[in-house]
Amino acid sequence: MHSHTISRPALIGKWRRLALLILAAIAWAVALAPPLSAQSDDNAAGLPGFWDPRRRPERPDTSRITQIRFLTETDYPPFNYAAPDGSPAGFNVDLARLICDELKITCTVQMRRFDTLVPALNENRGDAVIASISVTKTTRTLMDFSDPYYRPPARFVTKRDAATPDLRPEALEGKKIAVVAGSAHEAYVKALFTEAEVKPYPSADAAREALKSGAADYLFGDGISLSFWLNGTDSGGCCGFAGGPFLENSYFGEGIGIAVKRGNDTLRLAFNWALFRLWEKGRFTDLWLRYFPVSPF
Repeated sequence: MHSHTISRPALIGKWRRLALLILAAIAWAVALAPPLSAQSDDNAAGLPGFWDPRRRPERPDTSRITQIRFLTETDYPPFNYAAPDGSPAGFNVDLARLICDELKITCTVQMRRFDTLVPALNENRGDAVIASISVTKTTRTLMDFSDPYYRPPARFVTKRDAATPDLRPEALEGKKIAVVAGSAHEAYVKALFTEAEVKPYPSADAAREALKSGAADYLFGDGISLSFWLNGTDSGGCCGFAGGPFLENSYFGEGIGIAVKRGNDTLRLAFNWALFRLWEKGRFTDLWLRYFPVSPF
């Protein structure tokens, strides 16, 4: 369920390769192209518009909601982590607080181990989970979700002196692509980049080291974590993003949403309204850029 642990076997035949490429291109274009001028500021800041200004949600009646008990996880920085004093911190925590401020409802945020979040929600120990959970067919059977408030892009990374905007499958023929074994990223490149040599590694660190050492020509993985690596000391300034983001739903999920117990439409719709309002006012963009000054998109 976690956005950084999703994997899906590559069961797609080569005959569907072109169709998937077209779908990936459409998903990319939809995510990045501003439908109206209201999205231009977000795109200029390197942040795609996750909301369509033409689809303004209505505010539901929240008069019966006296408080919202958010649940989040303990260790997934910068989205969720414990501050030095032990209190919840991170992008998701700050977003939860902004939502509560917009709704004018008192909120609490409790940290729990990730594997206990869904049971705790379904046992009424909390009202909502904000912990970077991907919206997929599987997670939809367990919980209902708000509209996505971000989408984790997949990205190619290569050495700075080898960067090229042309990342069509034929352009990477014979190239070595490092991926994390068992990940959705491995499944994706195996299905679409069939003429490349896919090199699975047991961890993200091992895949990154393969790129740095020259054992791989490209690395394909989670754009958000890669953006931190590229701009941190561990990368040594070796590498940079190549090409654009990949956002194909069937591999990388429909996006990240706030989970509520199944059937809790009042709270789900309240989150949709508050998230749209925060984006419309620029508060979501300000929060995003505070945590992600270098765009993973």
